[in-house]
Amino acid sequence: MAKPKVSDTTIVRAAIHPGIGIARIGNATDAFYIGPQVPNPTPLAPAHYRDETGALKREAALFRIYGYNAADEVVTELTADNAEITWRVHVANQKSGWYEFHAALDSAQALTTVDASQRAPALRNAGIADRSTLIIDPGPRAISGASKKGPEYRFDTGKFMGTPVYLGELQTDGKGRLLFLGGRGNSASYDGQPAKDFANNDGWHDDTSDGPVEAQLTIDGREVPVDSAWVVTAPPNFGPQQKSVRTLYDLMTDVAIRAGMLARPRRPLFGRDILPVFERLTDLQWVNAGFAAGFGYGTTRNFRGSGWVDTLRSTGADQKELRQQLANSFRVFARDSWAPMPWPWIYGDAMNVPPSHLPEQNATLTDTQLELLQQWAAGDFDPGDDPIDRAGSLDRLPLDLQPPALDRAAMEFCLADAFHPGCEVTWPMRHASLYRAPYRIRGGGKVPKKGNPPYGSNLSPEVAVSVAGPLFGQAPGSLTRWMAVPWQTDTASCRSGYYAGYGPRYDPYVPTFWPARVPNHVLSEEDYRTAIDTKLPHDTRVAAFNRRASWFQTLGSGGYLSQINYMVGHFDQMGLVSTLPGVKDDPDIPAEIQVAILGPGATPYSGATVGLTPVHDAHAGPHADESELATQIAGRTGLAAEEIVAGYIRKVAPGKLVK
Repeated sequence: MAKPKVSDTTIVRAAIHPGIGIARIGNATDAFYIGPQVPNPTPLAPAHYRDETGALKREAALFRIYGYNAADEVVTELTADNAEITWRVHVANQKSGWYEFHAALDSAQALTTVDASQRAPALRNAGIADRSTLIIDPGPRAISGASKKGPEYRFDTGKFMGTPVYLGELQTDGKGRLLFLGGRGNSASYDGQPAKDFANNDGWHDDTSDGPVEAQLTIDGREVPVDSAWVVTAPPNFGPQQKSVRTLYDLMTDVAIRAGMLARPRRPLFGRDILPVFERLTDLQWVNAGFAAGFGYGTTRNFRGSGWVDTLRSTGADQKELRQQLANSFRVFARDSWAPMPWPWIYGDAMNVPPSHLPEQNATLTDTQLELLQQWAAGDFDPGDDPIDRAGSLDRLPLDLQPPALDRAAMEFCLADAFHPGCEVTWPMRHASLYRAPYRIRGGGKVPKKGNPPYGSNLSPEVAVSVAGPLFGQAPGSLTRWMAVPWQTDTASCRSGYYAGYGPRYDPYVPTFWPARVPNHVLSEEDYRTAIDTKLPHDTRVAAFNRRASWFQTLGSGGYLSQINYMVGHFDQMGLVSTLPGVKDDPDIPAEIQVAILGPGATPYSGATVGLTPVHDAHAGPHADESELATQIAGRTGLAAEEIVAGYIRKVAPGKLVK
């Protein structure tokens, strides 16, 4: 790795990278893996994500420190070999003492609803008088030196309703870099009541968290200021190679550009700004049957195909009309609004059942992405690539490109749609007031000692986005407090197609919520083995490759409430979509295939048909008889009984909007 050529090697400041690190839940006792260090890491084997018992490993957030000179050039990475470093981290979980989630409070849905409880949500656990018992706050932990770990670095002294809750721990690697490991997925209710809602379950807690990451740094006896970072513990990543079409990095970049913190690229760089948008549409073929049919291998719009890449990269005038048509295929709120047809086929923050006539019913790209696509369509773009995108690992990048690669990698594998509420973080991330610099959270807030938010018993949209509201200095637990409690109930609720309101009138598989993190339809191990068995008839193999099973089959057929509660204790059984070898030089079966590998104790996928999906009657009431609903749905759709999970999913509130 080449050292950067800098004339001044005097370090005047340092910064922790990534600016926001992501740790993920796993139920393995000790085993973990380190999260992505570059935006396009080399795919890893399925065994990388599970321990020897099959338990899901935690994803650790790895933080590094880089030294900068007076010209703001990277001089070196600072480790235990060339500096004295003491890390300090403070995480907390404020979810159960915060407000319920019904809609993003900066959205048209929140502003136009006629239901007061939806517009200004009430406190969770409003009946608990001692609000401090709802906040899990173990206080800060500090660690220094190389290869350190131990019980003194655990965040295990915070309590929920008097019961200690482990939120994770600190370790250091052989160079003294910081490793943060989050919780193990232990979610529970203190009174034994089952979960009943996708996001708001009183009496429940989980072990997600977030908070600031700071460091005290001394070089040759001289203390150097260090730009702090933030860490978020999020749910597992069930699609490690998947990115949504609009990532959290895209969103945060757009926020920084609009706020004047970053300069907009003068011209789009094809390999960084254009190609990934199309490739992500194709990659979602492994997690959603609708995307597989529209953009998958063997289709006319397989954007991973070499012919397409060459065509999209061409600056020639002969491709201008094609570029314009493709750029215009993406949703623009002023033009397409709630129509489900434009790309991407993903639900937005204001998705509703029945579909709302609001722009945010479906997602769009950021304004910056849309502008760059139009510039590309006009032929005004650089056809080259970004070296950060081409590096499969961090050590392949020169030192000066490592900090931006780390910032991007952590955020590109996080979602920016739909914020309902979301997977890792939610709608406050699109407000510039949350940041003190690009990709860095504005800290300084305090965890309320008595557990009472300062905004009263209800939080209105006007207060939420005001200068006196919660979107400025953040405290430990401030980012994750908006999310579902427990996270498992929301993960088990976010599906696609029929269930979400369009029904057979449109498409059974799209739009969808979060297939990049929470798959909908996957290739089973059994069908994968058939597809790559060259001794079998080609038609048999192709049919197996094109089949998709419902990822949610693992949750059983006991109905919605049964499924969300099963997810709490058995999330490790869910299929983890991993990259396996395919077939070389086959026009119908690719050389690499992503397959859902089930966890221990899971019932193998069965009865798979093309695009098999759980079907829910979203118009039925919460007390409807589920077996009767299943019979009715089977009659309407022609699907087999084993393909149907009937019942009312409380992901949205039917009919609450002003039409």
